[in-house]
Order: sequence, then C-alpha cells, then structure tokens
Amino acid sequence: MKIATYNVNGVNGRLEVLLSWLERASPDVVCLQELKAPDAKFPAKAIEAAGYGAIWHGQKGWNGVAILEKGREPLLIRRGLAGDPDDLHSRYVEAAIDGMVIGCLYLPNGNPYPGPKFDYKLAWFKRLAEYADELLALKVPVVLAGDYNVMPTELDVYKPERWVDDALFRVEVRDAYRELVEQGWTDALRHLNPGKRVYTFWDYFRNAYGRDAGLRIDHFLLSPGVAERLVKAGVDKDVRGWEHTSDHAPVWIELADDMPKRRRRK
Repeated sequence: MKIATYNVNGVNGRLEVLLSWLERASPDVVCLQELKAPDAKFPAKAIEAAGYGAIWHGQKGWNGVAILEKGREPLLIRRGLAGDPDDLHSRYVEAAIDGMVIGCLYLPNGNPYPGPKFDYKLAWFKRLAEYADELLALKVPVVLAGDYNVMPTELDVYKPERWVDDALFRVEVRDAYRELVEQGWTDALRHLNPGKRVYTFWDYFRNAYGRDAGLRIDHFLLSPGVAERLVKAGVDKDVRGWEHTSDHAPVWIELADDMPKRRRRK
C-alpha cells in the first residue's frame, strides 16, 4: 500500500501538476495540504476522472486539506482538530481507509516569531499532541501525514544557523515535535533514512531547488502497528522541478499488507 502526502500550494492553480503526478506515481492514498480553495471549488470531478475519490475541508484563499483514495471515496471520520471550537482554520481532516485511521494535517507556519501567529502554532501543536495521544490509546493503526511546518533537527535544514529564529525551527517547535514522536510514533522518512539529508521543500527564491537548499517539513508519523509494516519511504524530488509546480515535493511511504501476519507465524 502506497500512501503519499503533498502540499500542492493551490489545488486548482496546480491541478495539471497534481494530475500528472497521480498518473505517474499511482499512490493508493494521498493527503493534500494548502488547497487554497473553498469547499465548492474543490476539483472533485477532475480528481474522480483520474481514478480517485476524495474528502476535503477547504477554506477560501488559505489552508485546506484533503484525502484521496484510489477507486473509492474515503470514509470521513472528522473535519477539524478537536480542542478549540473557535478555530475555523481548515487544517485537519481524517478518514478510515483499509482498517486504518489516516489524518491529514497542515500545521500553522507560525511566522513571524515572536507574535500571535507563533503562539497559535504552539497551541495547535499542543491540541494535535493531545489528540494524537488519544488515537494511540485506541490501539488502532494510525497514520498522521502532512505539512508539519517543522524541521525536527539540524539534519533537516540546510544551513541551520540561518533558521534559529524562524518559527519552523524554533526550539519550542522542535521540542513539541520531539514530544509528539516520543508518545510512540515513528517518523517514517527519518526512520528509513537515518543520518541522511532528505528535503521535501525548496523555496521559490534564490534558486533554492537548483542549489538543493531545502527543508524537511512534510512528515509521516506512524503508530506502532503501522510502523511494523513500513518497507519504503521517499520523496519525488523531481516533481519540484516541474513547470508551475508547488514549492513542496510529494512524499510517500509503502506499507506491506501482510508483514504483521508473517511475524506472528514466526
């Protein structure tokens, strides 16, 4: 089973890129972020024509998340992150797919630091951690995928000394991510690439992609039962070089369907 996450940076403006990548990569499930479209403007028909059902949680001009499933519509569990009924940002959507809970998230950027946007980011992170802990307690297979807007370590950012006061690299944010993972989650991309520089985002400015001056901010966190099935993880880096593309590249994992059964037999 192949699951991908992709911050499309405008689902309608970059629809051609998304559809071309879907045709080539053929993931079974896709988590999309930064739709930048209200619910009524989500391109459901075009995505259906490409062979995918979809659920989404949109917002005009900003944010927005969606989950696609090949061949059928995902079963919606929730739209929006629990913990703050006054938070109207479209940053979380969750579905049940093949016996798993898949949460698609777009964590706030938080810049500039310091300020109210940074405070909102930390508060959102805290709500995510509380909900993630509840999910683990259910003992069900869970994938939390998306744009976390955090570089967890110095290995995840080119020239880390330039980012110490950026909201994506502030020590408070990295601590929040570390504490989240320590609940019992596996950072899939890092788990299979220990000690290796792997980036998922390259800015549009200063030839960042050409210089490979990137950041790793798109992550998969896997509950223990899912982590046992993890066999591959990677980044479709070349998609970042396509014309009129997002500043993120698609990130993906592959899960073995029967590994837990094989282990039990042994």
